[in-house]
Amino acid sequence: MSTTTIFWFTLANFLSSGLVWAYVGRCYPNFVPARYWSAAALSAACGPALGLLFPNPAGLLLAAQMTVLGFCLSEVGIRRFYDRPTSWITSAVVIASCLAGFLFFRLVLDNYAMRVVVYSLGQGIPVALTLPLLLSRDHPRSNHGARMAGYFSILLLGAFALRAIAALLHLGGSEPTIVTLDAVQAGFMLAVAFLAMTWNYGLLMMAIDRLRGDAAELALIDDLTGAGNRRRLVQRLDEECALARRTARPFTLLAIDLDGFKAVNDGFGHSAGDDCLRQFTRAAQGQLRPGDTLARCGGDEFCVVLPDTDLHQAGTIARRVLAACPRQFGSGGRKARTLSASIGVAQWSANLTASPERLMAAADHALYRAKHEGKNRVVLYEPAPPLAPDLDDDIEGASLPAPHALVEMTGPDHHHSGF
Repeated sequence: MSTTTIFWFTLANFLSSGLVWAYVGRCYPNFVPARYWSAAALSAACGPALGLLFPNPAGLLLAAQMTVLGFCLSEVGIRRFYDRPTSWITSAVVIASCLAGFLFFRLVLDNYAMRVVVYSLGQGIPVALTLPLLLSRDHPRSNHGARMAGYFSILLLGAFALRAIAALLHLGGSEPTIVTLDAVQAGFMLAVAFLAMTWNYGLLMMAIDRLRGDAAELALIDDLTGAGNRRRLVQRLDEECALARRTARPFTLLAIDLDGFKAVNDGFGHSAGDDCLRQFTRAAQGQLRPGDTLARCGGDEFCVVLPDTDLHQAGTIARRVLAACPRQFGSGGRKARTLSASIGVAQWSANLTASPERLMAAADHALYRAKHEGKNRVVLYEPAPPLAPDLDDDIEGASLPAPHALVEMTGPDHHHSGF
């Protein structure tokens, strides 16, 4: 079989892949792995190109090194995809060892079979280093494309190993020339080229899944503040309600409204109002724990979902959020400095607030009370004890049970109030 034909086939595959990745990198400049994968494919394309231009031992040696470099760049790109630190030392060691092995088994001990072994190891080591990442199911970046690439990585490693074994066993005849290649080695070269191409398709699927996930995540983010939006809030409430029904673990919801926000907009302009919203978001997030979700529901209204938190624990967190507000509004003039918040707190209950809508209604009820009682305070929604069975008919159809007490926890003067 003609070596030239195989080189042209390999060149076309790697060159097209490199151009595709270059276009992806141009369209999504923040997607750094695309740059490495583009460079990897173009480097690998240089291998057969050099073999065609310089059909001599020196040209083939350089072609092999460019192909090994391509696989090393692919490994670096995969590490960047998973946000892992990249070390060029490993790549440098692989390339230098491959070059030293080629030179030794050409100039010192001329052995074609060992050169095939060295070449297979140079390509296979970077691929093997990617397997723990590609086949991991626990990493947040894992997706179907990654598993596809992982499976083809295994097939690639198998092809490298079989090619090396075939060379050591002298299957297929003597050392090939630049014009002809024995059927066994030609088959392995074609298999490696095909598997490398499909491996690249796996990487492309990884990128598509990642970019699609990033787009879906952006759809849940409020553009102005960087907090979640209402869609994100509803999603988290659905998740927590489902978990609470299964496990009976408590969670709470904070309903927050900024006091005097309209006066900021009217007195200092909407840019000052936007700045206040951003500053409040930073202040609130600074008081929340990992796993808590802050969402902007609209205007100056926010909500916070607090998993694994009972009512009084949530009240403590709400007081911290409220206390952080005055320290955060110092750039909008006198009125902006006195901007505060009113917070209503409600805990999920299997009987009274089992749905997201009823829980939000309870938190809004407490928030209304905080506003009515003078603002700048936290009010807890504490539902009344269950009514006797003979009174159940009297409340049938009620949208939300009346609270036993709405407890004011924070304000300029500390006191308690109730219905």
